[in-house]
Amino acid sequence: MSARLDPGPALRPMTTRDLDAVMAIEASAYAFPWTRGNVIDSLAAGYLAEVLVAPDAGIVGYFVAMAGADEMHLLNLTVAPPWQGRGLGQAMLDALEAHCRARLMPTLWLEVRAGNERARALYRRRGFAEVGRRRGYYPAPRAAREDAIVMRAELAAVSRDGLD
Repeated sequence: MSARLDPGPALRPMTTRDLDAVMAIEASAYAFPWTRGNVIDSLAAGYLAEVLVAPDAGIVGYFVAMAGADEMHLLNLTVAPPWQGRGLGQAMLDALEAHCRARLMPTLWLEVRAGNERARALYRRRGFAEVGRRRGYYPAPRAAREDAIVMRAELAAVSRDGLD
């Protein structure tokens, strides 16, 4: 007897055809979501953008990252609320780190809301260090603005000469 395992969610490049699904997840996950224009601008600029597609559910997450000279800056990583807590955020971080290594980018940066302890804990578990604070970076519902915590991860096994 053989068992057939259903494939799990898989990443693929984000396209403009994905905008409705991405915007629906943004609206369900955040009080202050990215605008459609933010996503379109990111795609037009050539940022690294991928969607996480579950076989019978469609798009359940995505990330957008901006490459710099020797570093990557994670701009947005979101898992649809019903799919949170299943390791999908970690899987997307794995993929992003693999992109960084392939591009010889040893440093990964991000900002996260000071009040988003769940995300901050995930990033700390993944080796990110809190290296700064941007005061009043994000809009907030009960305050004028919310601070962002700047985090950085130094990725291992990135080498320009092929010798790790």
